[in-house]
Amino acid sequence: MLKTGARLVALSLGLSMALATAVLPGAHASSSGASGSGVIGLPAHPALRASAARAPQPEKRIVRLGATQSMDSMNPFLAVRLISTSIHRWTHGYLTVPDSKTLKPSPDLAESWKTSPDKLTWTFTIRAGATWSDGKPVTAGDAAWTFNKIMTDDAAKTANGPAVENFDTVTAPDDRTLVIKTKKPQASMLELPIPIVPKHVWEGVPDIGTFENETYPAVGSGPYIAVEHSKNNYVKLKANPSYWRGAPAIDELHVVFYENPEAANAGLKKGDVDWIGRLAPPQFQALAGDPNLVQWNTPGRRASYLQFNPGAETAGGEPIGDGHPALKDARVRRAIHHAIDKKTLVEQVQNGLAVPADGSIIPPMYQEFFWRAEGDKAVTFDPAEANRLLDEAGYAKGADGIRTMPGGGRKLEMRFSIHTEDPVEDKLAQFLTGWLRDVGIQITTRKLDSNKFTEETGGTALYDIAISGWSVNPDPEEILATHLCSRRPTASGEGGGTESFFCDDKFEKLYQEQLAELDRAKRVDLIKQMQERLYTEAPVIALYYPNNLEGYRKDRIASITPIPEDKGILYGGSGYWPVYSLRAVERPAAPAGEDSGNGVILAVTAVAAVVAGAGILLLVRRRRTTADDRE
Repeated sequence: MLKTGARLVALSLGLSMALATAVLPGAHASSSGASGSGVIGLPAHPALRASAARAPQPEKRIVRLGATQSMDSMNPFLAVRLISTSIHRWTHGYLTVPDSKTLKPSPDLAESWKTSPDKLTWTFTIRAGATWSDGKPVTAGDAAWTFNKIMTDDAAKTANGPAVENFDTVTAPDDRTLVIKTKKPQASMLELPIPIVPKHVWEGVPDIGTFENETYPAVGSGPYIAVEHSKNNYVKLKANPSYWRGAPAIDELHVVFYENPEAANAGLKKGDVDWIGRLAPPQFQALAGDPNLVQWNTPGRRASYLQFNPGAETAGGEPIGDGHPALKDARVRRAIHHAIDKKTLVEQVQNGLAVPADGSIIPPMYQEFFWRAEGDKAVTFDPAEANRLLDEAGYAKGADGIRTMPGGGRKLEMRFSIHTEDPVEDKLAQFLTGWLRDVGIQITTRKLDSNKFTEETGGTALYDIAISGWSVNPDPEEILATHLCSRRPTASGEGGGTESFFCDDKFEKLYQEQLAELDRAKRVDLIKQMQERLYTEAPVIALYYPNNLEGYRKDRIASITPIPEDKGILYGGSGYWPVYSLRAVERPAAPAGEDSGNGVILAVTAVAAVVAGAGILLLVRRRRTTADDRE
């Protein structure tokens, strides 16, 4: 039976309170504050009790966000899915956060900072008065412990390991002073994607790699507090009254996990949820014409791409997995690139609501860092060139039209891993199957659930080609770091976070150079060179940059500020500004004893309903990690 954290209060004259049974989330207790009876919640005279029971009760200001994925971990050291990293942004403080207008670093738990003349020592002043949700002060010691844990524990490196690889020492001389000494200058020091955790809570955790962090209310320092989590079903957040900027304007934020976008759409139209993000184009277009709904279509911060298994190895260089050996050949990967018609994918798979990828993994939303392939460097849809490359490399076609390895060896028959029950990826697979068959490569689609997909493409390397994607932060270091040799897992499978097991000396050199380059223009040039290297070596092939597609109910949400504020993102933005800025439409107070309509979490997660005529299950359980699920 699900815990709800909400209880009806049974009151009786001459008694204080009696415990009642659990009800749907959002049911609330009455406390009228009447005096003279000696009993909380009831007026003194019996004749007034009935009218008091019928008196309107204050309505909780609750906003419900529907998400088509579930948390991979409530542990911020391990969480990589977009919903998970978003919720951790809403519940944890960082040293800095992106400014809501410019996306440039602005103060958060660090209210100021300075660097040494040699740029190797950074001194942060931790904000005075910031507290954890349990009342204890946030100190520099908390930040130092967080960073040192990632530096020294392989499991703790899972989400954000590369961000601290260049750290030499991290110390806290006093409660408000954090000192980070780096081995080389580090240009991304003001954009570390690492949530700070409370040392007094986490230092007793014996094994970060297996810790679920599901003791509630969870201790954090962000605008919201995680108070309840039903695995694969929902996360319930409450406003943090001690947040240093002031509590959010809503009382609770409920994140409800749906099995698929169609179910989320149905929930939005019915009013079960107030807001959904990360919509696929068909679901976004299905919202048109409803006067209560606002459609939100802006440039996105993601790239969707294919990832290859180019001969997977652990971080120590030991071969793992069973990828097709032909994919070790960059010519094969480039031939596949030429075989793909990206404009058709945008038109037919994304319904025109995306931008064909004429560059690498950083989307054009970030104009400063975006690199576009032009002239002879551009890989165009050219099946003839794909065939020429494969012929030249010695991959001859057999009588059945399928090529073999040079010397008449293994056929070019490969697996294409997608996610279970995703119609967009199904459609993508159909196009790829035909195009690659035309150049002599046979692919077979494999549908995997989220756990299996993540395990095979990021840990065990039991795949050939897979759909993938990532959200890019204003500073793109993290997305670039997913292609470092160090992001490959250890022999025991810990750490990691790789995106195709790429390990390339030239790419590594460029990464280290951009990390140490404090001249902005020079660093931008180095980052563009890194994108060009990925583009030409093709461990991944960017297909398109999806638009940010969202919808919300204007009869439930009065206002919400995107990030950046000019044509920016709501759910999934690179900061907590949208959820912090939420204003709910004021609703009439509910009579005492009546449910205020806040029981949707339990109602939705407890019932598997079928949408009439569509056969769509609304049961919310663990959803696969989609191509765009990761941060």
